[in-house]
Amino acid sequence: MARKAPGGPEPQYLKVKNHLREGIASSRWVAGDLLPSEAELVWQFEVSRMTVNRALRELLQEGMIERVQGVGTFVAQLHKISSTLTVRDVHDEIAERGHRHESRVHLLEKVRASSEQAAEFGLRSGATLFHSVIVHLENGVAIQCEDRLVNPACAPGYLGLDFTQTTPTQHLLEVAPLSEARYTIEATVPDEMEAKLLGITRRDPCLVVKRRTFSRGLTVTTVRLTHPGSRYLLEGSFQA
Repeated sequence: MARKAPGGPEPQYLKVKNHLREGIASSRWVAGDLLPSEAELVWQFEVSRMTVNRALRELLQEGMIERVQGVGTFVAQLHKISSTLTVRDVHDEIAERGHRHESRVHLLEKVRASSEQAAEFGLRSGATLFHSVIVHLENGVAIQCEDRLVNPACAPGYLGLDFTQTTPTQHLLEVAPLSEARYTIEATVPDEMEAKLLGITRRDPCLVVKRRTFSRGLTVTTVRLTHPGSRYLLEGSFQA
């Protein structure tokens, strides 16, 4: 996963790439739609054809678009895409880009599981879960709102940790070795809390990753990771 660095000039190819991916994320273009041609993008952004081609090539590799020789470039049919994403710590991602990571803890509490939450964890309704809401910043810019539920049986010391010094992902991978992870990824708008914590409006498109992880047959955690679409780019490997 990567994104453009806060501040500083944005590479020309990223301007083209982000324009297209944000248009897809906001449903300006939906699966099967014909995207602007290379010539149109060259004219619109006043860049070279090579620059446009790099942007399209990366989107193709990420599985977001399909290119048909002699016809054009289309938004990919998402049901044809499978991903092989890994569970990574946001602190490590940011450090790899040579940037500064900060965490702001907004909630750290015990809650009673709703019937739906209990079913996800294989627990009875009303069972105790740990709940945290943490905003992660890169060079002072909020890039992720992490809303997480944790199974106390898998991480009994969770509520006693200082999450300005470590991250939930790092701790959970240490105490409950990962055996399986399930993802859903969608483009949507933030809820009221997420918009406030991320400093965006309720209309700003976001990339939301919902993840459920398992260890030794138990559900360890469920988490909703909300990223402002203009600040974050999800990268992985895709195969049609």
